[in-house]
Amino acid sequence: QVQLAESGGGLVQAGGSLRLSCAASGRTFGYFSMAWFRQAPGKEREFVTAIRMSTRTTSYADSVKGRFTISRDNVKNTVYLQLNSLKPEDTAVYYCAAKGIFGPLEDGYNYWGQGTQVTVSS
Repeated sequence: QVQLAESGGGLVQAGGSLRLSCAASGRTFGYFSMAWFRQAPGKEREFVTAIRMSTRTTSYADSVKGRFTISRDNVKNTVYLQLNSLKPEDTAVYYCAAKGIFGPLEDGYNYWGQGTQVTVSS
């Protein structure tokens, strides 16, 4: 079993920054892919970014390219999401996800965290 715990959410003004963390436990994550998704009120959950832990290959949604950066620490089994130049439309619950099977970085995740709220005020 895999457990994911997000932290780092909060309230920030437009243009500000936040750093989210996702600590994983329960399995060896060297071969996993890990991702961040988000869900805004009244909207479906959407892919934000992902990273393949072994190769550092990354993928980003067009809406966050150039503003968000995903990184990982394989020793700590932790993934980070640096959010810069935040916009009110980035307001959402951000979820960490992981999978141990190969495939597209954008989907197929079967382990999920509880989520952390990010609120961007205008």
